[in-house]
Amino acid sequence: MTTPTQLSPPAAAARRLRSSLRGTVVAAADAPYDTARQIWNGAVGHRPALIARCADDQDVAAAIGAAREHGLPLSVRGGGHDWAGRALRDGGVVLDLSAMRAVTVDPATRTAVAQGGATAGDVVAAAAGYGLAPVTGTVKSVGMAGLTLAGGYGPLCGRHGLALDNLLGADVILADGRHVTASDTGDADLYWALRGGGGTFGVVTAARYRLHPLPQVLAGLILFPLGQAGGVLRGYAEIAAAAPDELTIMTGFLNAGGQMLLFVFPAWSGDPARGQDAIAALQRLGTPVMSQVAPMPYAGVLGMFDASVVNGRHYALATRWLPALTDDTAAMLTAAAAGATSPLSAIAVHHFHGAAARVPAQDTAFALRRDHLLVEILAAWEPSPHDDGTAHRAWAQDLSGQLAPGALPGGYPNLLGPAEADRTLLAYGRNAPRLLELKQRYDPDGVFSTATGTLGTAAS
Repeated sequence: MTTPTQLSPPAAAARRLRSSLRGTVVAAADAPYDTARQIWNGAVGHRPALIARCADDQDVAAAIGAAREHGLPLSVRGGGHDWAGRALRDGGVVLDLSAMRAVTVDPATRTAVAQGGATAGDVVAAAAGYGLAPVTGTVKSVGMAGLTLAGGYGPLCGRHGLALDNLLGADVILADGRHVTASDTGDADLYWALRGGGGTFGVVTAARYRLHPLPQVLAGLILFPLGQAGGVLRGYAEIAAAAPDELTIMTGFLNAGGQMLLFVFPAWSGDPARGQDAIAALQRLGTPVMSQVAPMPYAGVLGMFDASVVNGRHYALATRWLPALTDDTAAMLTAAAAGATSPLSAIAVHHFHGAAARVPAQDTAFALRRDHLLVEILAAWEPSPHDDGTAHRAWAQDLSGQLAPGALPGGYPNLLGPAEADRTLLAYGRNAPRLLELKQRYDPDGVFSTATGTLGTAAS
């Protein structure tokens, strides 16, 4: 007869969790396993020992305890949009929050409370009925907590800052199982660290967000031929540098109709009449092959790039922060777009300015509070036994390398890979020593060092 002491660590952890969790436990031998371990990036083949599908805070604490008791590595799956595979630890325990997606809105205080597995789309949908909107990234399917904890560049950046600038508080389960609430009036150090330091301090099971009155946004896509990219990007750089807070403009390259095109994606959140003038100036930068810009609900703004973020495709990302878009960097981006190794790959240039740039660097862990551009290089390809992704990964890394000499130190932690701990630490600038001290205080054993935390191996 097999006794509990003879069980392997994964089997012992599974036994404990199956007796205590309100949610479910999925092991490698279970039928739902392959589905349960899927995340956005289909190229990630990690095989955790157990997936704990948590139903509440008590489940999260129990899963942390079981992993620690049996010496198993730990990771956290929120919205499941992790690209680097940190949400799935080989042989470890996954704290799967994807069933914890409830969102409640208080229209009187203009706030929303979202559980740790809620997506940006979940929060947008809940707030829309009250004429309100959260500050999010650019895609609905991304986990709200994950994008917030490291930054959250998006269409409202100029007017309302990053997503993390609108985080009012968070419920967190620490490595020792304690439940704490971080805010400016309670555990202020942890609240500071969460706004940019990522999930390396604990598991955020619920977060409270500031909402903004926003019935509509004037937004859409303007597409230009690749041959016009030099002139259009020169004009874009001038307009973006002088843009008012109400106007945040993303640009980049994507394949549409079988050809690589330059896109300009303006989002105007102010007076509609003034916004029309701003859009017209962008349309005059070249001769668009398509221009579809119109007033729309905020949910419509976040649907613009759904076709580029399909679950299960294979992805590899690279990134750089640029102080400005020069003719040389524009030429590098254009040449890379023309030479993309896959028609599914894209390049996005995110616009950081306005309210986001006026936050003092020491007020949050996110330290880069000057006007800049975030370059997101997205290599994407369909799964195939004849394509191991080598060429596509090289394409992304080659462009990143070309941009490096003129780039700012570090990079956006949400887009950096596990092997880029040096750049991650550089991203925090003068805030790095305080972050590392707080990491030691809240997670001295490094339980979350390689789970979802952006400090990751830099702090362990």
